Amino acid sequence: MKQEFLEILSVKTETKIVFLIIDGVGGVPVDGKTELEMANKPNIDNLCKDSICGIMDPIAPGITPGSGPAHLALFGYDPLIYDIGRGLLSALGIGFDLKEVDTCARGNFCTIEDGIIIDRRAGRISTEKNEGLCKILSEIKIEGIEVFVLPEKEHRFVVIFRGDDLSSDLSDSDPQVTGVPLSDVFPKTEDAKKTAEIVNQWISEVRKALASQYPANMVLLRGFANYLKIPSFLELYKLSSCCIATYPMYKGLAKLVGMDILDCGETLEDQIKILKENYPSYDFFFFHIKQTDKKGEDGDYEGKIKAIEDVDKIIPDILSLSPDVFVITGDHSTPALLKAHSWHPVPLLIYSKYCIPDGITKFSERDASKGSLGRFPMQNLMSISLAYAKKLMKFGA
Repeated sequence: MKQEFLEILSVKTETKIVFLIIDGVGGVPVDGKTELEMANKPNIDNLCKDSICGIMDPIAPGITPGSGPAHLALFGYDPLIYDIGRGLLSALGIGFDLKEVDTCARGNFCTIEDGIIIDRRAGRISTEKNEGLCKILSEIKIEGIEVFVLPEKEHRFVVIFRGDDLSSDLSDSDPQVTGVPLSDVFPKTEDAKKTAEIVNQWISEVRKALASQYPANMVLLRGFANYLKIPSFLELYKLSSCCIATYPMYKGLAKLVGMDILDCGETLEDQIKILKENYPSYDFFFFHIKQTDKKGEDGDYEGKIKAIEDVDKIIPDILSLSPDVFVITGDHSTPALLKAHSWHPVPLLIYSKYCIPDGITKFSERDASKGSLGRFPMQNLMSISLAYAKKLMKFGA
C-alpha cells in the first residue's frame, strides 16, 4: 500500500501498538522440525488462540533480504524505493553525526589465511577487542580525506570517509561467504572511481596494520551509503514511536524513520524494564530481539531454540501493559541449517480485541501459513496494524 495513502488516512489516537521483532525467527526443519516448532513457548502459543496469523515476504517471493530492507518493509516503507546502504544504518545507530560529504560502510573484522577468507566474523571477537582494533585503524591517514573508524558491536564496525565528491556507488569487498579470496571495491559508476581508489588504498593499509592481529587480521566492507532523509513515522502515521533494541544497526534503522532511541542495556530484562517505564509516553514500540538471528547465523540450532524460549518468558510482561495491538514476527528467516538469512516467508501473529481468532494454536512457520491473513507482502503489515489499532479513517464516502 502506498505510504501517501496511509498518510491521508492515519489519525492520532490513544491506542498503542507493540511490534516484538524476533530477528531471523523463521527456520527450516532439522530432523523434521524448525526451531520454532521445537521451542517450548507456551505463552506465545496461548496467545495464538486469541490472534490471527499469516506469513510475509519481506521483499518478494524467493528474494533473500538484508536486515535493512526487511525492517523498512516492516515499518511500511517500500524497500525497493528506499534502497539504503547498511553503512548509513550503522553510522546512525552509533550516533555518528553524518555530513552530506560523508560516505560510510559497515565493516566486519574477519580472518584470512593466504588471502582466503576463513571466518567473516573473526570468531565474533569481543566489543572491547573491536575498540582496540578501531584505534589502530584510526591511525591510517589518506591524503585529502578524513577517515573515522568506530566500533559498532562484537566484530562489527563503521568506517566513514569524509571529503569532496565522494560516492557510495561502490561494490562490497565482503563476498558474504568464506573460502574465497578478498575482493577489491569497484566503482559502479564513472563518478565513483575516485572513491573506489580511496577505499582500496585504505584497505591496503588496513592489511598491513592488522597483519599481527590474528584472528581479526583483515576487514570486509559492505553497504556503502551517503546520508539520506526519509519520511518519519510521525509524518506518515501520526505515531509517536520509540525503539528498544540492543544492537546499534537497529537503532540506526529506527532513527532513520524518526523513532526515539531508548537506552535499554543488554538483556531482555533490561528491555522490558525500559518498555514499562516508557509505556505511557509513546504510541508505537519497536522491541527488537537480536539473539535468535545471531544463533541462526552461527548454525546453532539448539541455541536458537533456547533464544526463542527466552523470548517467550517476557510475553506476560508485555501483555500486562494491555497493548491494543501486539505483533509478534521477524524481519526475515535465518535458518540454523543455512547459517544465513534466507528467502523463506516470515511467520506473523497479530493480537487485538478486534481480531476474529483463526483457530491457530501454535506459532510456527507451518501453522502460521494456515492463518486467516494468508501470505502477503511485509510492507502491508503497518496498514493492518494501524487498522486494528483504529488509527485509520474510512476511505471514501
